[in-house]
Amino acid sequence: MQTVSSVLDAISDIGRDTARGGYSRGVHTPAERSLREWFAAEAHARGLAVETDRNGILWAWWDATASRDGALVTGSHLDSVPGGGAYDGPLGVASALAAVDLLRERGVTPQRSLAVTVFPEEEGSRFGVSCLGSRLLTGSIDPDAVRALTDDDGTTFAEASARAGIDPAHLGRDEEAVRRIGDFVELHVEQGRGLIDLDSAIAVGSTMLGHGRWRLSISGQGNHAGTTLMADRADPMIAAAQVVLAVRKLASEQDGARATVGRLTPVPGGTNVIASRVDLWLDVRHEDDAVKAALLERIHGQAQRISAFEGCRATLTEESTSGTVHFDGALRRTLGNSLARSFPGAPTLPTGAGHDAGILAAVAPTAMLFVRNPTGISHSPEEFVEREDADAGAVALADVLEDLL
Repeated sequence: MQTVSSVLDAISDIGRDTARGGYSRGVHTPAERSLREWFAAEAHARGLAVETDRNGILWAWWDATASRDGALVTGSHLDSVPGGGAYDGPLGVASALAAVDLLRERGVTPQRSLAVTVFPEEEGSRFGVSCLGSRLLTGSIDPDAVRALTDDDGTTFAEASARAGIDPAHLGRDEEAVRRIGDFVELHVEQGRGLIDLDSAIAVGSTMLGHGRWRLSISGQGNHAGTTLMADRADPMIAAAQVVLAVRKLASEQDGARATVGRLTPVPGGTNVIASRVDLWLDVRHEDDAVKAALLERIHGQAQRISAFEGCRATLTEESTSGTVHFDGALRRTLGNSLARSFPGAPTLPTGAGHDAGILAAVAPTAMLFVRNPTGISHSPEEFVEREDADAGAVALADVLEDLL
């Protein structure tokens, strides 16, 4: 088989971000389209039949039966956050392709069809909603709302989809695709220090932390930076700065919570202009969905009080939310038994990150494998996987798929 690293080396120049470092591979951008073409070529080279479904999800089929219903499905995503690392998403796709090579080398004859998938807009970096492809497939998001989503340039998702050759009129729950997924196993780089601290290359996922994204808009009075006295200002940037600090304080007071302001945009954004509005994007996570909701309510209340004191107004809009997911128990046990042969003692770990496997859990048994990240850093150019660990992940995935086929 090709090593996983050699598969990834073929895409190492696609979507490089010279300004931020790392990679920027937004959905339906030239970089992401190049990655999809690369995947199709790799799949065809392995004799897999490639198709694109109504929501832009790529399926590469190793057919064992006339019917694809109840198939074994694996894969991940190829899009990235702005300035992201090389492994978040692509590692799972490359490992799935390498696992197919291994299964064939072992002489495995599938008793059910196997599909390697690529889900679009997992990160939500262009249109703001994470796991958008899997949400559309499962019907967990309104397709009309998705068609109306806009990127920073004002392009709608419908427009971007049409340019990519996907008819936006057909976006939405796909019953045929749902029937195809008998079991879904996603391999992913670990996005934390669990494995490095446990001195293990591979882990089985247990739960996915409940999380959501919200846009907090603080409106004030736009004005001239030179002629407006300090006492006469209703400056939303001042309120926004205080809200960012309040988010950290409130989240720190709640055990197990994570809350992040990862993006802030002033409108109109001139150096000599007092902003008329500042938009902040808020990410809130906790394993208990009720606690997450209560924390969000406290953040919103504090933002309203801070804004009012500065003569501004704060409004909160939900962009996406997902509850805590417990991956399928029976499938997790199968993974554990499979790993016992080559990776005895492989631990079970929760994840604080979101994944398509968590969305698909609503319609099919899902499970996850994690591969060690020695830096513990993700969503950053410093994200890393050793070549030996990447190949170990492909072996682990092949062992699991073999037992499930």
